[in-house]
Amino acid sequence: MNSTQGCKQLLRLALLATCLAVANVQAEVVVVVAANSPVSSISRSDVAKIFLGKSRRFADGSRAIPLNQSESNTAREIFYRQVSGKSPAQVKAHWAKLIFTGRGQPPKEASNSAKIKQLLTKNTGNISYLNLSAVDDSVKVLPLK
Repeated sequence: MNSTQGCKQLLRLALLATCLAVANVQAEVVVVVAANSPVSSISRSDVAKIFLGKSRRFADGSRAIPLNQSESNTAREIFYRQVSGKSPAQVKAHWAKLIFTGRGQPPKEASNSAKIKQLLTKNTGNISYLNLSAVDDSVKVLPLK
C-alpha cells in the first residue's frame, strides 16, 4: 500500500468514526415531563405501559397523558425500541388492534420537539420523550428505574 492509499484509508476511517459519533449523539432519547411535574422517576416498564395504552397512571396514581413525536421523527422509533423493544411497524399494529377493538386511542402527536415542550407545560400529567439535545429548563428528564 502506498502513502496515498494509506491516507485515503485513514480518511475513510475518520469519516466513519465521525458519522458513528454523530449517530450516537442523535440516538440519545430521554423521557420528559414538565419541569414542575411532581413525577421524579419512572420505570421503563411503566413508560412502555403508558405509551402502549396499557396504563393511564403514574406509580403515584396520578393521571399520565402520553405525547408522541410525529411518525417521521427518528426519536419516536428510538424511544419505542428502547422502552418496549417494538419496531414502528409493531407499535402501529398494536394500536390498530386497540383502535379496532375499541380499547384505546394512540397518544396525541406533536409535530416537533418545541410543540412537545409547549404541551408538557400545559399539564403536569403529560409525559413524552425528546432527543437529549432538545432538553431545556422547561422540562424534567425522568431517570428510568
